[in-house]
Amino acid sequence: MKISYKRRCIQVTAAVLYNCNFKGFADGHIYRGDSKGVCVPGLNCYSCPGAVGACPLGSLQGGLLSAGNRIPYYVLGTILLFGLMLGRFICGFLCPFGLVQDLLSKIPVKKIKKNKVTRVLSYLKYAILAVFVIFIPLAFKYPGFCKLICPAGTLEGGIPLLIKNESLRSMIGFLFSWKCGVLVIILVMCTFCHRAFCRFLCPLGALYSLFNPISVYGIRVDESKCIGCGKCVRECKMDVKKVCDRECIQCGKCVEGCPKQAIKYGLHK
Repeated sequence: MKISYKRRCIQVTAAVLYNCNFKGFADGHIYRGDSKGVCVPGLNCYSCPGAVGACPLGSLQGGLLSAGNRIPYYVLGTILLFGLMLGRFICGFLCPFGLVQDLLSKIPVKKIKKNKVTRVLSYLKYAILAVFVIFIPLAFKYPGFCKLICPAGTLEGGIPLLIKNESLRSMIGFLFSWKCGVLVIILVMCTFCHRAFCRFLCPLGALYSLFNPISVYGIRVDESKCIGCGKCVRECKMDVKKVCDRECIQCGKCVEGCPKQAIKYGLHK
């Protein structure tokens, strides 16, 4: 079985497990059970009617808002654990919005290929992490990323809730219109540029990228078999400079394409 097929199955399974409160989609109510206190690994909106867990970014911003001068150890520890265990494997396999982007990439339009500009833009997500996820919540007591940018929140939470709750539609204002505009722009970007949100904008990917080279599980290169042909980097659609660097989402395309089978998934030694 090809890795690409296995990956798609895992992506769909993860999205369903994160959002298995199917009753919520029917009645338009947010699940508020005990599991909502637990973060899932990928970007998945807390306000999605089907969500049974919390989003790491939403939880981090909430922790910074409510902690005052204290550090939100639980949330930071959870993100640290996910990062150390899997790195950006989470982006490639366990993120529902990553699945959305992969499906948009299937639309047959001319794609923007990676280049020097896309590599520079890949640093933007670190700025978004610093400003919208950390600085704005601390300085202004406002969840900047969730309120102003997050496309998953609009797609998974805002739109489904409005569809099922007529009373909420009268409350639509500039902020929701802004978020819808951001969502549309990001979806269009992802149609013409592979995983544009992951590459340029996602602060959760920025966090996990810091752990990518040292994660317990992930893609590894057997240097004794590698012939340095560079096919892995050339054919990768992300802005990688080498296998499993900070931009690698460990999708497995390089594993399937390596002529010497020098690349594989495994535990870090």
